[in-house]
Amino acid sequence: MKMALADVGDLKRWLCTLLRRGIAGGIEICITFPTEYVKTQLQLDEKANPPRYRGISESSACRRCSPLGHCCSSDCVTQTVRSHGFTGLYRGLSSLLYGSIPKSAVRFGMFEFLSNQMRDESGKLNSKQGLVCGLGAGVAEAVLVVCPMETIKVKFIHDRTLPNPKYRGFFHGVREIVREQGVRGTYQGLTATVLKQGSNQAIRFYVMTSLKNWYKGNDPNKEIHPLVTGTFGFIAGAASVLGNTPLDVIKTRMQGLEAHKYKNTLDCAVQIMRQEGPAAFYKGTIPRMGRVCLDVAIVFIIYEEVVKVLNKFWKTE
Repeated sequence: MKMALADVGDLKRWLCTLLRRGIAGGIEICITFPTEYVKTQLQLDEKANPPRYRGISESSACRRCSPLGHCCSSDCVTQTVRSHGFTGLYRGLSSLLYGSIPKSAVRFGMFEFLSNQMRDESGKLNSKQGLVCGLGAGVAEAVLVVCPMETIKVKFIHDRTLPNPKYRGFFHGVREIVREQGVRGTYQGLTATVLKQGSNQAIRFYVMTSLKNWYKGNDPNKEIHPLVTGTFGFIAGAASVLGNTPLDVIKTRMQGLEAHKYKNTLDCAVQIMRQEGPAAFYKGTIPRMGRVCLDVAIVFIIYEEVVKVLNKFWKTE
């Protein structure tokens, strides 16, 4: 009986954690998705096509534009709003919303599973262990959730740039992709996605673990204020952007509607370097920086508030 009650309690805590992560992730995506849309558009924009947004080209009007793309980001927003209205900045949102709960479940579930195996007797996780756990969490979420979710999102956003978009909505788009390309069509750029998500979470959890250990010092039970956690998340997000944006650019190209022209991930990287130069690997850095930093900070802050609200109605202890 005690074992059965314990199992029910564990299941209840797991479901509550899943719900908290899902709510926090959904709210965060709705707030920050326009920056994800702009980042993806800039990464899909190639010199050879020619580019659609000011700042990516080497024209005299844009020589002062940073290779990170802040002036072309504003031009992308302007063109999108002018052509499709403000809601145009949310093209592809549904694919991320539908995937937010399973992505959070896989990421944090895998991280917690691995970290529980590595913690010392006092329950402390050091920075190197945090990096390994983050790497494992990133690879797991890439294979199980992120790759198909991101492929669909990129195809939706890319489809928006066509004269006659063919995807009418999320389910119609998925049906068309699977009909034309099979299930494999939702797994374009898997290698690049695994590399990107693995390095992304490895960097992020390494920084978060390091900052938390520094803040707590010799007191492992010291509470961390949500705003402090949010600040740590912001820093971790910035570090992950600077560390793996080149992989994110390659992943985006491999998942776009023009992915057929690349033989594989390495060929994609070689073509980008040969045709557009090293600066192309940092296209969309500014909007991505905004989205990722807000992503990590908001998720942790909202998570704490959601915990307080849910605990009033759903006790897990």
